[in-house]
Amino acid sequence: MPLHKLEHFDPNYRETFGGDDVKALDVYTEGGQRVGLVVDVLVDDDGRFRYLIVDTNLDSVNKKILLPVGLARINYPARTVHVDGLSREQIERLPDHQEIENIDSDYEEKVRSVFRPSTSTVAYNETYNYQKEPALYELNEQYNQTFRLYEERLIANKHRVKTGEVAVGKHIETETARVTVPIQKERVLIERVVPTEAGTVDTNELKFQEGEVARIEVYEETPEIRKEAFVREEVRVKKVIERDTVEAQDTIRREELNVDTAGELHVQETDEIRHETV
Repeated sequence: MPLHKLEHFDPNYRETFGGDDVKALDVYTEGGQRVGLVVDVLVDDDGRFRYLIVDTNLDSVNKKILLPVGLARINYPARTVHVDGLSREQIERLPDHQEIENIDSDYEEKVRSVFRPSTSTVAYNETYNYQKEPALYELNEQYNQTFRLYEERLIANKHRVKTGEVAVGKHIETETARVTVPIQKERVLIERVVPTEAGTVDTNELKFQEGEVARIEVYEETPEIRKEAFVREEVRVKKVIERDTVEAQDTIRREELNVDTAGELHVQETDEIRHETV
């Protein structure tokens, strides 16, 4: 049966699996020894996982191998894959991973022969199908279940609410103003007095005149009142922001995982988030 790389079969596989990504998961033996990293997955025409492509590094042995998916226990939350009994000898016996178009039935049989127990009675022939060896190709739901633990969180947000408004305008007030202005008025004073030197006048020199003999102009000041506008004061209108911290509290819930074990079993904690595997 033809095999396909996961991303070629389903470009949106991360969304299909609810955000889980099998790539870049660390691979460990049952004893907790890291042996490599998952770099890709091979699926059949129906999209079923058949092999994990693992870039191994165990005791100075470096090669890419195909790992039948039935031998793997995938833990997505812990981002790990555990393999029962993967040894350096098996890695050395496994063929180097080749490009997808070069993986044929004979190549797969070489991979299966490394992991197949000596007591197996499965015969390889042209009618071979993966259902014949569920231990190699069927995901064990007991070990590969993904549990999502939920928790509630308080989310703080802000929105602007109009609490009022201020309108600033002008109005006119009137009043009667008084101003004092000193003015001058001219008047003519005519006085008749007795001459200080009384005597006779020579009639030959005397000239009698009629009509106007003198002119004096008389002035007076009149007040001139006008209005002028001046800037009395300035009013500046602006907004200022006052900051305050408001504290709120509520009761939130969080789910925790309960693991009930029977017998003497190994419980392992991995990564920053604690995950228990039985």
